Amino acid sequence: MQLMPLRKWVAMGLLLVLTPAIAHGSPAVEPSIPLLERSWEELNRSLNALDRLLPADPSLPANEINIVPAIPATLLDANRNNGTTALSLKEALIIGFNQNPNLQTQRLAVAATLDNLQVQLGSYWPRILAAAGAGYSQFNQGFDVPAGTTLFPTNSVFYVPTGAQATLSEGQRNLEAGLELNYALIDFARTPAVQAARARLQQARQNYANSQRELQLRISEAYYELQRSDQLVRIRDADLRNDLVVLKDVLALKQAGLVPRLDLLRRQSIEATAQELLVQALADRAVARRKLAVVLNLAPELTPVAADPIQLQPRWPFNLETSLLEAYRDNPELEALLATREALLRDRDQSAAQLLPKLSFNASGGAGSQQTSQFNVSGNCCGTTVIPSLNNNYNNWSLGLSFRWLLFDAGSTAAQVRLLGRQAEIQGQLLVAQRNDIRLRLETAFFNHEASLAKLVSARRAVAASLEGFRDAKLRYQTGLANEVTLSLTQDQLVRDLVRRLDATIDVNISYAKLLRELLPVSRDPAEVITPQLSIKP
Repeated sequence: MQLMPLRKWVAMGLLLVLTPAIAHGSPAVEPSIPLLERSWEELNRSLNALDRLLPADPSLPANEINIVPAIPATLLDANRNNGTTALSLKEALIIGFNQNPNLQTQRLAVAATLDNLQVQLGSYWPRILAAAGAGYSQFNQGFDVPAGTTLFPTNSVFYVPTGAQATLSEGQRNLEAGLELNYALIDFARTPAVQAARARLQQARQNYANSQRELQLRISEAYYELQRSDQLVRIRDADLRNDLVVLKDVLALKQAGLVPRLDLLRRQSIEATAQELLVQALADRAVARRKLAVVLNLAPELTPVAADPIQLQPRWPFNLETSLLEAYRDNPELEALLATREALLRDRDQSAAQLLPKLSFNASGGAGSQQTSQFNVSGNCCGTTVIPSLNNNYNNWSLGLSFRWLLFDAGSTAAQVRLLGRQAEIQGQLLVAQRNDIRLRLETAFFNHEASLAKLVSARRAVAASLEGFRDAKLRYQTGLANEVTLSLTQDQLVRDLVRRLDATIDVNISYAKLLRELLPVSRDPAEVITPQLSIKP
């Protein structure tokens, strides 16, 4: 597609060099006919060499230039409005705030850090444990006394005659329960741990707020780009329709012998270029729809379309200095870095507290019972000594203090303290860098916003002039006072001016959205309902 413009420029350049000399008849520079022929031959060789840079397609028919190919059906299907969902920008923002997975992740992160804070706050309270148990055990035993052996005196209740045998089964039932209390009376690491958890909760809330700003900008940019692609398809479609009308007229004139074949070929090339631009515009619109659907996390079968007409955002209400001051004030990006630095410093204090003594109080108490039963007594001894059932009840309690003090750990705790201090210093440097990034983003958006507004004024003037010129050229063409070349040039200029005006309008809105991203008021509480704000007032 880039060969034809290059050929045109090479040919025009050669003519510009040769034509003045021929017209003025200067003998010093007047080219001879052989020299002119060699120049054209060299030009033809150069053009053929350029043509060979692209591989030939043997499948193309010989009369390819006379065939107007159809637009791919996949692009047409992707650009149809069947099954689409028309959304305004505010509706798109509401859906995105409720369904975007990145924002949902930030909400869960806030909830997780809140749970961690509750865990750390529990260290100020005693821990009370309850324990209970029950069990049953049984064992069987048997014994015999060898002949000639006598156990215990004959007048004892434990007397076992010689050669006696006996068996006995015993079962035990146990039931016990108790309470245990542990409380850290002195723990220097407890308070820094709670403070670090509070700082991380603040960090998560600030990240959630910053994610709202980023998400609104992403949705706004995707929506404005969809509006741009919609309008660009309309412009390219109207351009192609006009080209087809003129091509039909030129074809009829060619068949009547009123125009040369060159005019028809030139018009076919212009029409083919217009169709190429329309095909690309259709592809861009299909992609823009999917980008908006992805950022909104819509179901695959839903395709969003822009319901809002293109409306110009107002001029940014602040000057650059005021914008910078407002951007730095209560900025969630900066506040998140400050909270991260604070959390690391408190972690450092917690690690340092591991070297300090710790005093804890412990108390426990409990009660239990045990029942022993003996049964299945057989044999010729001990029957009168067996107790069928025996109950035993007991209780216990204890109080104590425990003292712990880390005396030596080969410097690992001190190294951990230094590590956390270095990480806190890193966050301080990141804070400075982030301030510079915010300033650069805001200044870039501010200057682009001013430039887009100025370009829009020029583009509007250009469109007005091009539109009048196209009307005149079209009227002259219809009355035979101008050829199709003049009409094509004025139409191309009108299309370029329309695209420039469209780009300037969308650029104004996008640059406004980027400025709004730096100053947009946002909530730090995930439980609050987010209300989209499309503009800002002084």
